[in-house]
Amino acid sequence: MTETKDTTSSRTQLQIVHRLLPENLALDTVHENALAARVLAARGIVSAEEIDYHVAHLPTHEQLPDIEAAVARLLTARESHQCLMIVGDYDCDGATSTAVAVLGLKMLGFDPACVHHLVPNRFANGYGLSPEIIDRVCEALPDDQLPLVVTVDNGVASVEAVAYAKSLGIDVLVTDHHLAPEQLPRACAIVNPALERSQFATSALAGVGVIFYVLLAVRAALRERGDDCGAAPLADLLDLVAIGTVADLVPLDRVNRILVEQGLRRIRGGRSRPGIYALCQVAGRDPARLSARDIGFFIGPRLNAAGRIDDMRHGIACLLADNKADAEKHAETLDAHNRKRRSLEDHMRDEADVRLAVSDADENAEAGDRLLKRFAFTVSDPGWHEGVIGILASRLKERWHRPVVALTTDDSGHLKGSSRSIPGVHVRDVLAAIDTQNPGMLLKYGGHAMAAGMTLRSDALEAFDEAFEAEVRRALGDRLPTREWLTDGMLEPEEFSLDQARVLSSLGPWGQRFEAPTFDGEFNVISHRTVGKGHLKLRLRPAGVTDSIDAIAFNTEDNYHDGQRVRAVYHLDINVWRDRESLQLEVKCLEPV
Repeated sequence: MTETKDTTSSRTQLQIVHRLLPENLALDTVHENALAARVLAARGIVSAEEIDYHVAHLPTHEQLPDIEAAVARLLTARESHQCLMIVGDYDCDGATSTAVAVLGLKMLGFDPACVHHLVPNRFANGYGLSPEIIDRVCEALPDDQLPLVVTVDNGVASVEAVAYAKSLGIDVLVTDHHLAPEQLPRACAIVNPALERSQFATSALAGVGVIFYVLLAVRAALRERGDDCGAAPLADLLDLVAIGTVADLVPLDRVNRILVEQGLRRIRGGRSRPGIYALCQVAGRDPARLSARDIGFFIGPRLNAAGRIDDMRHGIACLLADNKADAEKHAETLDAHNRKRRSLEDHMRDEADVRLAVSDADENAEAGDRLLKRFAFTVSDPGWHEGVIGILASRLKERWHRPVVALTTDDSGHLKGSSRSIPGVHVRDVLAAIDTQNPGMLLKYGGHAMAAGMTLRSDALEAFDEAFEAEVRRALGDRLPTREWLTDGMLEPEEFSLDQARVLSSLGPWGQRFEAPTFDGEFNVISHRTVGKGHLKLRLRPAGVTDSIDAIAFNTEDNYHDGQRVRAVYHLDINVWRDRESLQLEVKCLEPV
């Protein structure tokens, strides 16, 4: 691998690292556009075939673990008209997974009266399948027949719940994508591409991708039998698959990019569900131009808000709505929940800023300087909303580039929290180390490298803060973290064009681990003003370019003046106003030279 340019800027504090290109690669074999070829090659794309997102390039289902057992059990339920209870999760992936399961099973000839769904309430039930949820399943269905429970986007760690269901004579079929614990539940089948024994082409499917593949396998079995439902149009569900995949931030490898791109094409082409168009409407998005970024920033948060503020049944009802009026009613409810979530988040962030500023003992230094001397932050308030603390932790992590734990008080009086981390700190391992060194401090914890949840003893806040700081310091080798911006380098003057922005946009979908093209460079500020709620609108002139270019920097203070020289990290973006397109730079980071 070779670097195409200097890796960092020595003239400013902005730490920039340029992406690497493979050695001796003929870029014209990747894409005819030189900049597009460079961008793709830096992401490991070395041939044009790798950005062909036709469904024919999807891997088949056969290599998924337990897929044959899952299909056999589902078909047994179909033939006997056994009731099915789909048990989902209260986030966007869980909601879309539930909707895909309900709609897909009906397409495949399952008795509609026998297909039910249930999602735990975040506040009353917690995450995933539990003995309490099994009891709710039994209460919701007739006593004369035991149901088949099918989990979507959860279940791989539900050892106790599956054992309890088994004691009642209830089978559980698990479909999940999360990393498995050492002990697996004794389900009739566990379809999860993240299991070590999986031979599937990718382990990166979201929960909605896993259940979609289970449906494909059932359809294939029906086709072999000559059943009419072997021709079920399951591709009609790809809009939901796309939304759940993007919103869950799974890596957009080629399999996921195909699923997302095919779903986006359905939405743009007017072949999506009423609920998705209603969500686009309340979010102010044009379905004909919808992108993966729009899903991540506008559609996903509105679905997630249902589970954070109230109950995910509202989100699922929106996705399942089969007419425009019902869909719009549910979408308005989701939009109201999202507005409330944003209001709570803003209030909690203001309170967190106060707590962080006063928590440091050094009263003689500026608050920001004091905070940047810390390796990690712990913030807590008994009045904070349990459904929003994860977003709070994420926002603080983004602002300060430090691992963060945000805590509130649950109904039992314990401290319940959520953590978000940065590269180099596996936060779940940090919690495991704290638990080993401080037995009894953590009542419960779980998660993965970048995000985790935990419950603490009510009197353990101060001790946990010290332990978290110390363990993160150890993980970072006693070196304070610095934020680096990974970019695709600088643009030539002729590359600042609307046509070039269109070419780059067409290469998507962009997303997790297949990040949108990002560039860096120096500009002269021609004009600047604040718009909306704290966003900075600018006209910037790059070196060697005659005309200035529109730019927008979200959540950025206006500390600049005309004629000033600045350095920016940015995307080439397309601004649409009254159906007219123009070039715009979306600035991710900005500072004076």
